Amino acid sequence: MRETPDDLIELQALLDSSLAQATSHLRSIIDEENSLTAAEVTQVLTGMCTLALSTVTAKGEPRISGVDGHFLRGRWHFGTARNAAKARHLAARPAASVAHMRGENLGVFTHGQVEALNPQGGEPAADWPELLEYFQDFYGEDAFDWENEVVYYRLRPHWMAVYAPDLTRLTAT
Repeated sequence: MRETPDDLIELQALLDSSLAQATSHLRSIIDEENSLTAAEVTQVLTGMCTLALSTVTAKGEPRISGVDGHFLRGRWHFGTARNAAKARHLAARPAASVAHMRGENLGVFTHGQVEALNPQGGEPAADWPELLEYFQDFYGEDAFDWENEVVYYRLRPHWMAVYAPDLTRLTAT
């Protein structure tokens, strides 16, 4: 868990407000009984989590693809090749949605805006050196040309819901 106490407070506020804004249909599926607290979410979303990333083309057509997601400091982080279609979509239209699912045991659904952490020719995010160290430790220092080959993003969420009917299934080793 890499979250600070402030990160957990912010994440819990996001989870609570998202559920409060949800439709009655969604609240009939996800409620306090079958969801997770911010602290529980950070215990479950460790390491690499495969995400379904949804972007939009210039014509407004939806596109979905898979990315390696890392839940750090209460937010999703993911990367892709700089020349990937999703990188072009996100550069032009930074609104995105991601979903991480583990069968019927877990569903994490997030909507927000992405920010490029290491934009080519631009100023990197203030925490990029720390994140780069994490990613290089995870994937290997020589896995990519980290400056030219890949672009990493942070999804700044405005909505997030978690479905988890049985926490013990998710934390059992």
